[in-house]
Amino acid sequence: MQNAGVGGWPARRAQMTPDRTALVLHDRTLTYAQVHERTTKLASRLREAGVRAGDRVAYLGPNHTAFAETMFATHLLGGIFVPLNFRLAAPEIAYMLENSGATVLIYAPECAAVVRALPDTPALLAIIALASPAPGEREYETWLSEGDPTPIDVPVALDDVALILYTSGTTGRPKGATLTHANLVWNTFNIMIGVDVASDEVTLISAPLFHVAALDQTLLPTFAKGGCSVIMPSWNVDECYDLIEKHGVTWMFGVTTMFAAFARSPRWAGADLSSLRNLMSGGAAIPAALIRTYQERGLVFCQGYGLTETAPGATFLEASQSTRKVGSAGVPVFFAAVRVVRPDLTDVAVGEPGEVLVKGPNVTPGYWRNPEATAAAFSEGGWFHSGDIATVDEEGHLYIVDRVKDMYISGGENVYPAEVEGVMFEHPAVAEVAVVGVPDATWGEVGRAFVVRRPGEDVTGDELRDFLLGRLAKYKIPRYFDVVDDLPRTGSGKIQKPELRHRALP
Repeated sequence: MQNAGVGGWPARRAQMTPDRTALVLHDRTLTYAQVHERTTKLASRLREAGVRAGDRVAYLGPNHTAFAETMFATHLLGGIFVPLNFRLAAPEIAYMLENSGATVLIYAPECAAVVRALPDTPALLAIIALASPAPGEREYETWLSEGDPTPIDVPVALDDVALILYTSGTTGRPKGATLTHANLVWNTFNIMIGVDVASDEVTLISAPLFHVAALDQTLLPTFAKGGCSVIMPSWNVDECYDLIEKHGVTWMFGVTTMFAAFARSPRWAGADLSSLRNLMSGGAAIPAALIRTYQERGLVFCQGYGLTETAPGATFLEASQSTRKVGSAGVPVFFAAVRVVRPDLTDVAVGEPGEVLVKGPNVTPGYWRNPEATAAAFSEGGWFHSGDIATVDEEGHLYIVDRVKDMYISGGENVYPAEVEGVMFEHPAVAEVAVVGVPDATWGEVGRAFVVRRPGEDVTGDELRDFLLGRLAKYKIPRYFDVVDDLPRTGSGKIQKPELRHRALP
């Protein structure tokens, strides 16, 4: 097979385990043989639409089997897959289509209004709707079914670009991080080693697939091992409980907000969660109190750390260490190197905060059509600057402190909001919390905490302040406390702190 990339995976899996279930969505199941046939037909239709090696194919919509099929079909042709955040507005989507130069767009019916609002994009040769196409568009299932099932094998090298993943764009224009097939393969190796992914894995895909963690940390490793991916179109606590019970889910990934909501459910105490072998989190520092909540329930909770640009795994805490090292993001993944450094790029001492640098075959070659951003992201020797702050303990385990941009300085002291949030999360009335720095005439900056209460609970700023006294240094305790109904989020579920800073301005 000339295709050394991810596009060859359906054919390889279909040859090894044709009748094993690959994908589940609602009541529909697809075997590996069916995925292979469908992606081959889809690739032939994409080729008829003009897609060639190096061309970009975009996908806009919630989690769906068509997402995986479009990705594999694009890679079968040597094309570049561009998954888009379906929660964005038309101007934001238009920018990404224009910047990537996508020639085909496949979209879900939920995104029809956004697609209709797009300005004319000269590069687009075809627009395909999963359902209810507009005049001049094609309907996905019909279009796919008429494809040619003849095997396709075009040369694809591991160093060819496979994905363009746009950053959340919470500040300025989003950048398109490129990931090669090699980046994806090495990340798959790393997660297989860290999680010990099994061929009988039943993985719940509950986070958005346009986000690197859901795609690269769960779907691709599960597919490579021949496991079953159960796809949730969007996160829903009750549906999550239902799917775990119905399918015997063994593995799931989530961010803090998802796991916090899951544990707050009335079903938490009585649900049968015995099938779960591993819960995995990442994306931001997870409060130790939340991790302990899962461990007390008898569940293995492992935290990792990474970025879109590292495909994404950079560090991982294996199950054997998950109790002893609660709150740690682990050690460098098997095939990568990680350093924590001072501004002069010397390594920090034990317990000293510094910036995380990553180097390895999982690290992006750069940003799409943005050589300036690419150059700025790397130090001499190929070390990628994460922009994240961490400490390292005496055994080499990393503890993510915060983003460099989220840190604020109060009275000359560095304050890392994630540390404050982790302590506040231990209060029994706090469901979620986000802390930002705001201007102050005396101290330069002080903290402002936005707090979401647990259902049926009440709490005041004075009570929270008293709770933090003795648990944190006084300069770390927020000056202001706002009790809110919810927190603004990006499409991947991360809290939008720039929006909170804007709210906090007078």
